[in-house]
Amino acid sequence: MRGDALREGGPRLTLGLGCDRGTPEATIARAVDEALAQAGARLEDVAAVASIALKADEPGLLALARRHRWRIAFHPPEVLADVAVPNPSETVRRYTGTPSVSEAAALLAAGTDLATDPGALLVEKHKLRGADGRNATVSIARLPPPIHPHLPLGQAFPSEPPSC
Repeated sequence: MRGDALREGGPRLTLGLGCDRGTPEATIARAVDEALAQAGARLEDVAAVASIALKADEPGLLALARRHRWRIAFHPPEVLADVAVPNPSETVRRYTGTPSVSEAAALLAAGTDLATDPGALLVEKHKLRGADGRNATVSIARLPPPIHPHLPLGQAFPSEPPSC
């Protein structure tokens, strides 16, 4: 699911964002741009954004969200800690109370998990240390395909409408 395939049904990606306290918007924006490039995606492909509740007052993160008109879901650490991720970090757990911010937040924003959709994380954990010395981390998950109400449970929309 890369490039134009992402755009066929509108925005299909979610971002999980983490950063050091005081990380400037420019550093977070650069990390997002780099992660999207890794996924072969664009800003227009982003449907939802999430982070940890500790970042609900983070100026750089809030400024980036305002600029792109993104609503951000902020999750408590205990909710993020319940999400299975490929790259848990004890360092992150010591500072935040959860072993994952960006990966867990991206999966929560997508409403999926790795048990039911092992390929849900398109970018697991893209880290950037900005010129300002601050760190930003971005993970990207894909939204599950929409379920068509007239197809058996779990079957996605057909790519072509049925012929009459």
